[in-house]
Amino acid sequence: MLRVASTSLLRRGGGLKIASLKTINDLVYGYCGAKREEIGLCVRKFSGSGGASCPNLSIWRGRKKEMGKEGLIIVKELKRLKSNPVRLDRFMQAQVSRLLKTDLFAVLAEFQRQDQVFLSMKIYETVRKEIWYRPDMFFYRDMLMMLARNKEVKETKRVWEDLKREEVLFDQHTYGDIIRSFLDSGLQTVAVEIYEDMRQSPDPPLSLPYRVILKGLLPYPELRERVKDDFLELFPNMVMHDSSEDLCDDDGLGSKSENEKH
Repeated sequence: MLRVASTSLLRRGGGLKIASLKTINDLVYGYCGAKREEIGLCVRKFSGSGGASCPNLSIWRGRKKEMGKEGLIIVKELKRLKSNPVRLDRFMQAQVSRLLKTDLFAVLAEFQRQDQVFLSMKIYETVRKEIWYRPDMFFYRDMLMMLARNKEVKETKRVWEDLKREEVLFDQHTYGDIIRSFLDSGLQTVAVEIYEDMRQSPDPPLSLPYRVILKGLLPYPELRERVKDDFLELFPNMVMHDSSEDLCDDDGLGSKSENEKH
């Protein structure tokens, strides 16, 4: 009786047979086998380049950083205690260390928004000690741009040493944004050091970040001529209209080829 019922169900199922179940298992196994190497490569790239090659793994990018009630309390208390190092450290160990990852990011983002350099650095240190922490390009980008706004050279060097030690790699657009931030804050020496690092990057150069940098270099004509020479060497097929108005326009640089489209 059970055998008859089983045969009847298989016929009603429109061809749902044991053989097809085996095929599905084979497909799943084949997919996992084919993807195992790709996933491993993506994770390795993420660990070394801050998630630039695999953005969905980023611990920082794309998060709304919405702050809950506990995060708001933490922000208020840290601002109240920042003038008392002993009580501040106690509070960090007792309360901040208990925050969930999303709340910790929200607190850091809020301090960055308020340009609270000292407290941002405290949370930055806490994040990097967490067991789930992985080197992340966007995490470091936001820290550097906040430090640039506040003209914090000493802390910038400290953060820069951390990201180099962790082998974080910026993409070309991120380099351009960071360098422009330091130029706008009058920290041209730091901007030049980051520009030199950009020139040594394994990523292929793009014209748009150079335009962003050249616009920020208008107050520094000698340095700007140097970067302009680099630009013309890297992009010999592009025509440069050298005026402050044209540098920010998409039509300011006309290409004789389609190599720069992306």
